[in-house]
Amino acid sequence: MTELWNWRIDGAAPVEVYPALAEALGRVVMPLAVADPARLPTYAVICDVWEAPGRYGTLVDCYGVPDDLPELPSIAALARLLDRNCLMRDDTLDAGRHLLVAPDGTIRPVHFDIVETDEGEVLSEQRLCTLAHPGCRGWSQCHRSRWAPDSVAPALAAA
Repeated sequence: MTELWNWRIDGAAPVEVYPALAEALGRVVMPLAVADPARLPTYAVICDVWEAPGRYGTLVDCYGVPDDLPELPSIAALARLLDRNCLMRDDTLDAGRHLLVAPDGTIRPVHFDIVETDEGEVLSEQRLCTLAHPGCRGWSQCHRSRWAPDSVAPALAAA
């Protein structure tokens, strides 16, 4: 249990997210605020869900996720259950580049402008990662990702 997942959701209240997370993960989900490590079932996942300003302002942190639980199908299932777009960090070092997971399970790389505030990062100005944009051409970090510019993965796990 070494995994840590950080996701963002487009406008879902935390009270909606916890039960959807439990269903998407197929595990008991314990909110961080009430989780007692000494009394946790071995199959439980500890999660923290809170709201921040800006687009994709519902933030989700999952702690101690079992290694055998795959992240992409899990976030795709969550997007489907909530009927909301979700974001996860991609595999580049570009802080503004994320993977957008749609409710139908489609996954594509996107970019955001990020502004640091006292309440955390605020995302704005969403745009697709595409070769049509100069920032995604040439030697950009986008080409080092398994999610190349203009890539779209069909519904991997929304079924």
